Amino acid sequence: MTGTMEGFSWKLFLLSCLVVVESLGQDFGQTQFICTSVPKDMDLCTATMQNSGPAEDLKSTIIQLRETVLQQKETIVNQKETIRELTSKLSRCESQSLPAAAGPGGRRPGSKNTMGDVSRGTTDTLAQLGQTLQTLKQRLENLEQYSRGNNTVQANSLKDLLQNKIDDMEKQVLSRVNTLEETKAGSRNDTEQRNRVESTLTSLHHRITDLEKGKDTRPTDKFQITFPLRTNYMYAKAKKSLPEMYSFTVCLWIKSNASPGVGTPFSYAVPGQANELVLIEWGNNPMEILINDKVAKLPFLINDGKWHHLCITWTTRDGMWEAFQDGVKRGSGENLAPYHPIKPEGVLVLGQEQDTLGGGFDATQAFVGELANLNIWNRKLSITEIYNLATCNSKASTGDVFSWTESNIEVFGGATKWTFEPCRSAN
Repeated sequence: MTGTMEGFSWKLFLLSCLVVVESLGQDFGQTQFICTSVPKDMDLCTATMQNSGPAEDLKSTIIQLRETVLQQKETIVNQKETIRELTSKLSRCESQSLPAAAGPGGRRPGSKNTMGDVSRGTTDTLAQLGQTLQTLKQRLENLEQYSRGNNTVQANSLKDLLQNKIDDMEKQVLSRVNTLEETKAGSRNDTEQRNRVESTLTSLHHRITDLEKGKDTRPTDKFQITFPLRTNYMYAKAKKSLPEMYSFTVCLWIKSNASPGVGTPFSYAVPGQANELVLIEWGNNPMEILINDKVAKLPFLINDGKWHHLCITWTTRDGMWEAFQDGVKRGSGENLAPYHPIKPEGVLVLGQEQDTLGGGFDATQAFVGELANLNIWNRKLSITEIYNLATCNSKASTGDVFSWTESNIEVFGGATKWTFEPCRSAN
């Protein structure tokens, strides 16, 4: 027994268990056991490499693994270097994105749109917009002083140029604020910043209006209100309520090409009823008038980007109504909230539909376009009276319960007032 074992002492049977495992995301298949007889005095790795068959496959696999590891290592080093380069470039870009001194209209020299390339956080962006507007406000104050001391054509031209620049920048600011609101809804700080921006915009346009009065001494009813964007915070409001009415006529000039639906030109809400009197065109529905939440569809077609004159008459007896577009009767009906008088002590809002008294605005129902000469009477006007209004006849009357004068209306959230003369400006 001992001799036999010594006879085999020149050989050693080794069980070489090589397990190829998954490395760096690469799968080399199932593992296998390879058993090979190796001379006692020979190096294990050398003996393994000298064998043919499966050992050759093993050698090839090991070489591939080594090459893969080296390649992955090189890739990681390259990626780290790329990350460092990108980080360095980003830091330089951020330092360069701080605005230079604003040129006319609040824009940096050589820049077409300072709002579209801002990539910083919401709060920083709105803070920068506010700073830009404050700069613009200072320029306007300087213009006012210049205009008072130099009542010349040059001063008036400068004012008009600044007015156009402000209008252009305002649309950019409000568009940017809208985008930021959608992506950062619920942030209290952002809302406060936005409110300050809106307040500054409103102040700017009030100041321009005052300048226009000094320049043109225009009548207080020769103005329009512009709502450039569909928002839930841009609106105008009447300073007093409507009285109780058993009949009425409401007329206005309107211009819009918004689609779908021009939105809500005006809404009147009272305690307990948000839809006491509403004119609305929402979505793909036709324009409607609501009285005490009762609805009548109106035969108006106005979203062609042109000025149109609209009048609607109504009496509580049998709920009779008539609709006029551009001085021509387009339709009529009955049973619209019959025997329900329009209630007093309410809030009249332009540009928004109210879900609560004086608020609860929904951006999807907001008006986009321009409004002018909204007048309300507590009686039914005649066809001749309505035609005189639509054709700017000198005999045309103004509303006896609400008249279109600047002292009766406040604007908020970036809605703007501009000079307007109905028939001269129309189309």
